[in-house]
Amino acid sequence: MSSRGLVIDGVSHVYGTTAVVREVSLVVGPGELVCLLGPSGCGKTTTLRIAAGLEAPARGRVLLDGRLVSGQGVHLPPEARNVGFLFQDYALFPHLDVLGNVEFGLTALARQPRRARALEVLAQVGMNAFAQAWPHQLSGGQQQRVALARALAPRPKLMLLDEPFSGLDRRLRDQIRDETLRVLQQNHVSTLMVTHDPEEAMFMADRIAVMRHGRIEQLGTPAELFDHPASPFVASFFGEANILPGVVHQGRIATLLGEVAAPGLAEGCAAEVLVRPEAVTLRPDAAGAGIVLSARVLGRSSLVHLDVERPGQPSRHLHARLPHRDLPAEGERMAVGLDCTQAFIFPAETDG
Repeated sequence: MSSRGLVIDGVSHVYGTTAVVREVSLVVGPGELVCLLGPSGCGKTTTLRIAAGLEAPARGRVLLDGRLVSGQGVHLPPEARNVGFLFQDYALFPHLDVLGNVEFGLTALARQPRRARALEVLAQVGMNAFAQAWPHQLSGGQQQRVALARALAPRPKLMLLDEPFSGLDRRLRDQIRDETLRVLQQNHVSTLMVTHDPEEAMFMADRIAVMRHGRIEQLGTPAELFDHPASPFVASFFGEANILPGVVHQGRIATLLGEVAAPGLAEGCAAEVLVRPEAVTLRPDAAGAGIVLSARVLGRSSLVHLDVERPGQPSRHLHARLPHRDLPAEGERMAVGLDCTQAFIFPAETDG
């Protein structure tokens, strides 16, 4: 196990009698950005709070650069861990100007070095021209940049980000998270980030830990999770999926979109085939199995709603996503097929 960066080792936590984090183990290496991704209530924010020192784990331990900070009878408070925080609520001090906010965590420095460091990080986030401005005079994006500068000013060993962009409108959010990633990389600081947005996680993270029911369901790079999901939950979390039930017969599963191989699944096993809409292929065919219910341009792609039926199988409502604007007409019959590289096969789940 690495001695540098953040190590979360077998951590569990409960609120009352409810287990919210269950045996979570995770390493964030030097300069690495790892994202905790999952729906509300999955334990990701509690895991972040444990890393911060805001919560003491019921079991397990936390190490920061090889130093035990939680567990085995030890629990250092946040101020003793040298961690930086960036949350959705930027929590700038309204009675301090921008420079004063950034200088706040630098009280160990003399006045001139403190001012120099504050101006340095403000320049990194493009806010040095606003050093004398007050927080209420800034836009949401500007406040976020100042909060980032304040968090980075003490040169933290670890940065913790909790949904830091969710309060911004979409266009500004894309710009600010791009700038934030650049600054974090420039400072080579280990970062643990929480989000419920899979696109944001894929953009920001070197690795993503997908959480469900307090556990890490899968940990890997964005490409690994998207191309090789370990469960239906992970596959569906990274985008809409058509779910086709089936049964394994001679190593294959017959679906409305055609047969797919089912390696590793036993004969007669009930299975689910998850198919992303972009993997559904369409071709005009008067005898085709699909009938177009509607088709809409969504900007960079178009979405087609289909009713698909084959002999001996019940009809099913499916979605296809096309990379072009040449849309089929409502009521048009289409031959439907499948790009098997984007079909994921799992044993049928027995519970939610």
